[in-house]
Amino acid sequence: MPDLVRPLVQWYREHARDLPWRRAGFGAWGVLVSEFMLQQTPVSRVIPHLEAWLSRWPEPADLAADAPAEAVRQWANLGYPRRALWLHRAAVEIRDRHDGVVPRDVDDLLALSGIGDYTARAVAVFAYGDRHPVVDTNTRRVLARTVSGMSQPGPPSKRDLEAMTALLPADRGEAAVFNAATMELGAVVCTSRSPRCEVCPVASACAWRAAGYPDTGDTRRRQARYEGSDRQARGAVLKALRDDATHAVPLTDVIPEWPDAQQRDRAIDSLVTDGLADASGGMLRLPA
Repeated sequence: MPDLVRPLVQWYREHARDLPWRRAGFGAWGVLVSEFMLQQTPVSRVIPHLEAWLSRWPEPADLAADAPAEAVRQWANLGYPRRALWLHRAAVEIRDRHDGVVPRDVDDLLALSGIGDYTARAVAVFAYGDRHPVVDTNTRRVLARTVSGMSQPGPPSKRDLEAMTALLPADRGEAAVFNAATMELGAVVCTSRSPRCEVCPVASACAWRAAGYPDTGDTRRRQARYEGSDRQARGAVLKALRDDATHAVPLTDVIPEWPDAQQRDRAIDSLVTDGLADASGGMLRLPA
């Protein structure tokens, strides 16, 4: 196993970006909200939304006391708006089950709406300093290159967690820093298309570099094109509801200019099915 821990931790402490959720005293609720927002969304887009969200709802109970429609409205154009509903439901569950405090235990976190393995471990590690492997897309790429000698990671699997677990320092604090450092390296140095190997702190221990940077293929599933997609139509419908002062629009007036009427109707139906909109009495509304 390559020695990645010491050089990565040292590099991170000297070069890590100053991000809100990394600052002292940020709090478990802020970490949880940031993890919801960061899923498939760039950091630069998340930060202003995160700050606005926490300014409006500084604690889970504050969000739980508001309507789900307000969560969807505040989510704005972050994408994947079901995350807003899941976050609202999680806030209600935190209020009702945990006295308004984000739980620390991974199993308790997994029991909350919208929280999977990654988010549960991320909160336990980055909010509470516990020792767990935290593996996101950036981490997987770093592990694939440095440990396995691959140009790109394969589909997510338990092998990623096993590889990260084998590298984690025994000390909880060092383990948390190493988790963050590996993510950071993948985000800013060991990037997917243009890795900056000349400034990588673990280049000398990288199996991919030692093998001569072979192209081992890319078996990851590609995300469908957004332009012209059902996702784009759903986003346009939600924007129309958010922009209306009453968050309610006659069904006949919902994005009437959309070029594909069937796609428009399909988007509306899917939003209703997902609980992101209510349709009744000829009106489409954000959820009550």
